[in-house]
Order: sequence, then C-alpha cells, then structure tokens
Amino acid sequence: MADMTMVPEKKENKAAAFFGAIGNFFRSFGLAVADGDWAVKLSLVLCGAGYFRRKQIVRGILVMLLEIGAIAYTVFIGAGYIAKLPTLGTVQQEMVYNPDTMQNEMNNYDNSLLILLFGAISIVTVIVSIILWMANEITVYHIQKDAEAGKHVNTFRNDLHDLINKKFHITLLFFPILGIIIFNIFPLIVMVAVGFTNYDRKHMPPAYLFNWVGLANFKALFGDSLTMSFGYSFRKILIWTLIWAVLATFTTYFGGILLSLLINSKYTHFKKMWRTLFVITIAIPQFVTLLMMRSFYGDTGIVNTFLEKIGLVGFLKNIGLISTNYIPFLTSPGWAKVTIVFINIWVGVPYLMLITTGVLMNIPQDLVESAEIDGANKRQIFRHITMPYMLFITGPYLVTQFTANVNNFNVIYLLTNNVYTTTDQKLAASSGQEVDLLVTWLFRLTSDKYNYKMASVIGIMVFLICAVFTLIAFNFLIKDDREEMFR
Repeated sequence: MADMTMVPEKKENKAAAFFGAIGNFFRSFGLAVADGDWAVKLSLVLCGAGYFRRKQIVRGILVMLLEIGAIAYTVFIGAGYIAKLPTLGTVQQEMVYNPDTMQNEMNNYDNSLLILLFGAISIVTVIVSIILWMANEITVYHIQKDAEAGKHVNTFRNDLHDLINKKFHITLLFFPILGIIIFNIFPLIVMVAVGFTNYDRKHMPPAYLFNWVGLANFKALFGDSLTMSFGYSFRKILIWTLIWAVLATFTTYFGGILLSLLINSKYTHFKKMWRTLFVITIAIPQFVTLLMMRSFYGDTGIVNTFLEKIGLVGFLKNIGLISTNYIPFLTSPGWAKVTIVFINIWVGVPYLMLITTGVLMNIPQDLVESAEIDGANKRQIFRHITMPYMLFITGPYLVTQFTANVNNFNVIYLLTNNVYTTTDQKLAASSGQEVDLLVTWLFRLTSDKYNYKMASVIGIMVFLICAVFTLIAFNFLIKDDREEMFR
C-alpha cells in the first residue's frame, strides 16, 4: 500500500511546488514595493533607477533601453493591433478615387491575418514585459538588501564573467529558448486562434476579412449536417489514424527485435553482411523508397505484372477477393491500408534493428546467468529479462515513435497521392480519404481547399491526442522507480 501512494504524493508535491513558486514570486514583488527604498520604488516607473542608485550604470542603461523599447512597441505598434483583435479588422480592401491624384488607389485596408499575428505577438510581449518588470523590482530590492548588509554588489563586468562561467547554462539556453518562442510558440498561438475564425477560401486576406466565430468550427468537426460531413470524416479518419499508429509502431518495433535476435543468433553466419544489407536500406532516402514502392505496387506495376503471370491474380479473382484484373494494392481501401503497413515495416524495421542490437548487447549478463543457473530456458529468459529490459530502455522511443506515426505524413502521402481516389462521397465532401491520417487530411484541406479554419481545428485535436497519450505513457514508464530492477 505504501508503494501505491508514492506516485500521487509526488504529483501533489510537484503541483504544490509550482503554485508555491508563483505565490512566492508575487509575495516577493509586494515586499519589494512595500519595503524598498526610494530608488526601488522609483524603479516601478524608471526600471533602471535601482541600478543607478547602486552605481550599476551599464545594467541600468540596458534595462532602461529595454523598457523604452517595450513601451514604444506597445504604444506605436502593439496597441493598434490589440485594439483590432476583437473584430480582426473592419475595413475591406477596395479601390477608391483619390481627388488629389485624380486616380483610383488602394484604400488603407485591414489585414485580418496580420492583425491576428501581431495582436498575438503584442499580447505576449505585454505579458512578458509585465513579468520582467516585476522581476526587475525584486532584483533591485535584493541589491538594496545586499548593499545594506555590506555584501559585495556585482558590477556589469562581474555579471558578464558569471554568464561565461557560473551561469554559462543561461547563456547557452538563451538563443534556443528565443528560437522556440519565435518559431514554435507564436505560430502555435496563431494556429490555435485560427480555429476560432472563419478563415477559408471565401475569407482570404488581404482581399477579404475573416472574423471570430467562436466554437462553430469545433461543432462542425464533431457534428454532421446535409451540407457538411466533417464529423463523419473525422471519426473515420481518427479511427484509422490510431489503428495505423499502433500497427506502425509495434510492427516495426517487434520486427526490429526479432531481426536483431536472428542476426545475433549463434546459428547465423555472415552477421556483418546481413547488418550491412539492412543498413543500406536506411541509407536510401525514404521518399525515394516510397515513390519506388508506389510505382512497384501500382495497378500496372511490376508486382501486379509478376503476380498475374504466376496466376495469383486470377486465383484471387476466382475466389472473390478481388473483382479486377489486378490486385488493387493502393487503390482499394482495405488493400491499401494493409499494403501501407507492410511497406512501412520494410522501411522501419532496419532502423529498429540497429537500436535493439545496441540494447541487446548491454543487457546485464549477471541477470541472464542467474536465470540460467535457476533453470530458466531461452523463452523464459526472453520473456522475463530480455523483453522487460528492452521495454524499459526503449520505452521513451516507443512513446515518441507512436506520436511520430500519428503525424507520419511521408508514408501515407507519398504512397497514395494521385493514386488513391475515394468512393465515399461523405469523405470526398470534406476532402478526406479512407487512407488519410489526420495530418494528411489537414494538409489537403490547406493546400487544395484553403480551408484553414478546419485544418486548424484538426491540428488542435492532433495536438491534444498526442499530448494526452504522451503524458499517460511517460507517467506509466517512470512510475515505481523501475530502473532499480536493472541496477
């Protein structure tokens, strides 16, 4: 019973620590405002005042410049975009007559996409600026207390020295974090926001405006009507996406383990040759392999030609498995799904073979020897030692691989694009296909139909599915301190 309560206690402690840190931050800010000297209080308006008071001139100038930049951006750029966010623009693009030039000119129109983008950036900038403003107040208060206690107050040169030595991790992480904010966080915020608008082919900026529609797109995704079949398509494609992710992950995983065991078996000769042959398949770019496979397994491809000559096509037709003069490997829903899974095994197993080979070589031999002494056979050793160890070491890889397969665009798109045509009219009405994953459906909605609003909603759902699975899976993998079993 004691072990069963350990994990919830840890979770509760982490949550309490997180909210406790937030509470401490606000308490520290309040204490700094209430107990700080005149320079600390003046820092609420002039952020560099506390540094100037302690003769930290360079740091004070830098903080003042940052304050001026944040205020200038918010007043002259950000405020305008934030003010237009509730409507996403009201002035439509059009040609108007200018009596001064006696010519038709483009009016000063609103661009909904730019308003959404810069509005989001401006709101984040304001929030970050407020947090930095509060942190600056806490910092100058601590400097005041250090000075009153007779402690050494760092100069700008000392700070630079610390950033290169004791705080070098902060220096190294600054640019990666900045890159994540610019190239990941901001686009993600905008993508999520688009899901609550009517941004599509009929509302394409800058020629046309789009506006907020609330949860209408989510209702369309989970419901069906006479004019829209997104709900039907979403359910069908979601089921196939999850089935595909499970099959693609575990077939390549266990296939890689079996292949590794076969190659490393004492009964297998020319081990290096077999490894080399499978590594060559990894060296070939995946898109080349997939396009070649699409050609091989086409209705008139080399595989169908060979199977027809040996009589297999005729046999399958006679027993009713096919109704055509070829096997529809990539043109029939059932055949296409099975074919895609098997082609993915061919593409993915060699890579897993390399990973599992390295893991198998590092299994603690004392565990194996102890099991053999106790009378365990090879099957029992594999079941109780080899496989648990493999799952423990490669567990994080399985989680990330499942998530990657949910978003495995290449295999599905390259094998079926311009080859597969759906006969399901409800799927076709929402630009979907039986072999689509959510990510390929999303891509088709944006690239072919310019339906950004529904693509955004689908993207949000993909993110939620992957996030929930990842959190549950990693929680399962790290619970109960399983690493102690293999020490």
